[in-house]
Amino acid sequence: MTRPATGTLHHVEIWVPDLARAVTSFGWLLEALGHTEFQRWGTGRSWRLGATYLVLEESPALTSDRHDRCRPGLNHLAFHVQDAHAVEALAAEAPRHGWSLLFPDRHPHAGGERTYAAYLENTDGFEVELVAVDPTGGRGARPADE
Repeated sequence: MTRPATGTLHHVEIWVPDLARAVTSFGWLLEALGHTEFQRWGTGRSWRLGATYLVLEESPALTSDRHDRCRPGLNHLAFHVQDAHAVEALAAEAPRHGWSLLFPDRHPHAGGERTYAAYLENTDGFEVELVAVDPTGGRGARPADE
């Protein structure tokens, strides 16, 4: 691994109310995006991609049993995805892992016409955005246009 650039994220730690549920939803997604499991302990797991890793922990210091993305704090995590076809494949598989599609009436352009993305929310209220790096899928047509 090359030395990370100053200012690059080292890690993000998310406290979750139920580790097993979080591993089911986040673990599947992170591995589908190329992350590999990095650490494992009784109350937590982490996945790494490059120099950055994401931690899920069921801390005994939690003060609530549900994340509220509309309160101050983390609203969502956004991930680059290869293209529109990959976004659609992940969005189609996501419900089997505890995710539901947000803004279905505006999918895949809930972020605007120039953005091709899926916005997903898991059972515990955490949101992820999957953004196509190449919105055309490398073939000149978006899946919705086919």
